[in-house]
Amino acid sequence: MKYRPILFIAAIAFFVYSCNSNTSTTGADITISPESGTNYKAGDAVNVKVGYPSSVKPDSVVYLLDSVRLASKKDSSAFSFKTDTMPLGARVITAKVYTGGKSQDASTNIVLMAAKAPEEMTYKVEKIFPHDTSAYTEGLLYQDGYLYETTGNLGHSDLRKVDVTTGKVVQRQPIDPKVFGEGSAIIGDKIVMFTYREKIGYVFDKNTFKLLKTFNNNVGVEGWGVTYDGKKIYLDDSTNRIWFLDKNDYHQTGFIDVYDNKGPIQEVNELEYIDDKLYSNVYTTDIILVINPKTGAVMQRVNMANLWPNSKRPADFDNTNNVLNGIAWDAKGRRLFVTGKKWPFIYQVSFVKK
Repeated sequence: MKYRPILFIAAIAFFVYSCNSNTSTTGADITISPESGTNYKAGDAVNVKVGYPSSVKPDSVVYLLDSVRLASKKDSSAFSFKTDTMPLGARVITAKVYTGGKSQDASTNIVLMAAKAPEEMTYKVEKIFPHDTSAYTEGLLYQDGYLYETTGNLGHSDLRKVDVTTGKVVQRQPIDPKVFGEGSAIIGDKIVMFTYREKIGYVFDKNTFKLLKTFNNNVGVEGWGVTYDGKKIYLDDSTNRIWFLDKNDYHQTGFIDVYDNKGPIQEVNELEYIDDKLYSNVYTTDIILVINPKTGAVMQRVNMANLWPNSKRPADFDNTNNVLNGIAWDAKGRRLFVTGKKWPFIYQVSFVKK
């Protein structure tokens, strides 16, 4: 991601507008509470109540959450639902008031955020390895003693197999010079690589790096970080959304939105799946997040400041673009690797409480 995208800003503006708008109704004098845009923390109970004129004699009132039926009532009495296991983010509540076989609807929306602040963490450097400074790192993976790296920038994007100890590139497959490479995931004997704005995905043979096929990727605003949990692919897109993709044909199957206890976290980037959690750096920052993959809640926030101190960087180094990016996990050896775009080092680190 060379340039900060602006599309998500427009999305935020739309969201803020919708959250501050009046309660939406399609039926005469049908109202619903809570007020549109009300914030809740995961675990809170949401109390919902519909109102209508005394002249309305409903057969039933059906409540929906994001089009999924929650409950049915015979009158306007309130009901509540729990939020402790729900994905975070904006949720739409609709009441359908049925009279004589016809319905009048009223809708509102709430915003569900993480129940508590993330645990603040820092890091410890265990070892330092060399890294090719021509690599504009987008995706970083570890398997069978090697790092697999996908790089970006037009004309310089490629897939690499890298010796961890020496930093030497032992195998390399360039991609179309008109394409900006992004994140990648190892899925069985294949490597799937996404692209920035071109809406193209690549599938390579993991052993030979032979290009097996390309596919259209129309999921999300852009293609950014990617990881795989053994069942599904996770893809983020410059916003706070992480999409779920089918591992076989790469179509969308769901998503989560990343929130802490204060609000959405935009620009989640390079992804890694570690011990049933998602790890993601936040683009252009020194922060790595540990995310609940079911709800999107930020569980831990790791401050990686001074991993490669600015005081030790070349005077002409482009700190604006060549930022922290790249997380790889050696599951067997229990080793965690991080690096940055065009950085001269890959760091083996552990995360510790502040």
